[in-house]
Amino acid sequence: MSPETILQIILGIALLSYAFDQLLDYLNLKALRKDIPEEIATFYNPEKYNRSLDYQRTQARFSFITAAFGFILSFTMLATGGFGWIDSLVRPHFPNEIVLALIFFGVIMIASDLLTLPFQWYSTFVIEEKFGFNKTTPKTFIADKIKGYALGAIVGGGLLALLIYLIQWIGPDFWIWFGMVAALFILIVNMFYTTLILPLFNKLTPLAEGDLKTAITTYAKQVDFPLENIFVMDGSKRSAKANAFFSGIGKKKKIVLYDTLINNHTTDELVAVLAHEVGHFKKKHIILTYLISILQVFFVLFVLSTMVFNEKLSAALGGSQQAIHLNLIAFTILFSPISGITGLLMSMLSRKNEFEADAYAKNTFDGTALANALKKLSVDTLSNLYPHPWYVFFHYSHPPLLKRLQALELRS
Repeated sequence: MSPETILQIILGIALLSYAFDQLLDYLNLKALRKDIPEEIATFYNPEKYNRSLDYQRTQARFSFITAAFGFILSFTMLATGGFGWIDSLVRPHFPNEIVLALIFFGVIMIASDLLTLPFQWYSTFVIEEKFGFNKTTPKTFIADKIKGYALGAIVGGGLLALLIYLIQWIGPDFWIWFGMVAALFILIVNMFYTTLILPLFNKLTPLAEGDLKTAITTYAKQVDFPLENIFVMDGSKRSAKANAFFSGIGKKKKIVLYDTLINNHTTDELVAVLAHEVGHFKKKHIILTYLISILQVFFVLFVLSTMVFNEKLSAALGGSQQAIHLNLIAFTILFSPISGITGLLMSMLSRKNEFEADAYAKNTFDGTALANALKKLSVDTLSNLYPHPWYVFFHYSHPPLLKRLQALELRS
């Protein structure tokens, strides 16, 4: 297959992917309805619901603009050999293949982020501000950027350097060794995310003694959940939206509650949300998802091993010679239809897991409290109550609110 044919395939995949995503976004926008569902009517007054519709429309229209900008930029780079041009600019100054790749991707990542910075700023300080969600200050926004760059350079750069080193040193069998490294890395992140990474961006404070902590620890003991610590995260530092999660693999788990979640929910609702998270643990969802993700990593790396030394991939992107970093970009696009299918299957599994976790929370604590918590979360975040079924099928990792409420009702 000639480089020209490969480029045509790459451009075709990029175009079809963009068109399909925009079609789904359009269908989802048109699926918005003005009637408030009976299940949530007591939580939504007409004025706030209309505000929710306005938020969804604003987000969708802004998404069309940002997606079009990103597509035009990437499509132009691919069609004109822009990636090969960047390679030709940096290659004479960095003869070492690993350093060359790090500089190459660093230039692309920073340039891409800077070009989209106005959109990020507008989303945060105009759209999210308009609808009362934004709590981020310009200082925090800039600090997050700097920390993100530093973390990306250290972690992302380190993994990329190791990948290229193994490709050069071992050859086509590199995928086995790097797959093991990736599996270990994902495990470490899962175990120490709350301890090492999260504090770089947010402050974690132990939950104070009181009714909530007593209720959580009591429930954890009842269901034999290995609870180690309960933290409150200053989520209100950036957004009015709320969340909760637990981290850790093994016998000791840490629960993290957003301060916004605590402020907006009753004790029973908060314990119900926790019970849902415990359901994931008890149903082995965490371990299963981890194992599947590792299998995916090994599969992707194996396929990459069959393509990473192909000079025609580099030539298709405008390169004057074979370059691992150019082949990584070409591979990512060529593999995207397969990764889209695996992502779809993972979303289907995730939605099934969410139903199971809801059922566990109902059976071990209180289904009504969980339903009320889900309703409040939906109202507080102005979420879409009527997403298009196809949009849900391809994009949602969690079932829509009304489906979750119906499932809870059926299990009564």
